[in-house]
Amino acid sequence: MYRRLAKKYAEHMTVNHSAEEYVRGETYTNTIKGFFSVFKRGMKGIYQQCGSQHLHRYLAEFDFRYNYRAALEIDDNQRTDDTLRGISGKRLPYRRD
Repeated sequence: MYRRLAKKYAEHMTVNHSAEEYVRGETYTNTIKGFFSVFKRGMKGIYQQCGSQHLHRYLAEFDFRYNYRAALEIDDNQRTDDTLRGISGKRLPYRRD
C-alpha cells in the first residue's frame, strides 16, 4: 500500500521491514504507527462505527487531533484559535438542497 503512495507523492519514502530495514535516513514508520494507534483507539472507543463514505472525515478529525496534541506543546487556547480560524466562513449542512 505504501509503495503505491510513494508513486503519487514525491516526498513519500518507504522502508522494507521484511529485509530488517526500519530506518533509512530520516525515513521510518514510527509517525504513521503513532497516528494509526490514536485513530484505532478513537474509532473503537468513541465512534465504534464508520461508513466508508465518511472515513475521510474521521481521518481528518484524527489528523487534527494528532497534529495539535499536548505532546507538541500546543495548549487548549492555541488549539481553539486554530480550530476557529479553520472553520471561519464554512458551513456544513446536514442535507444538500
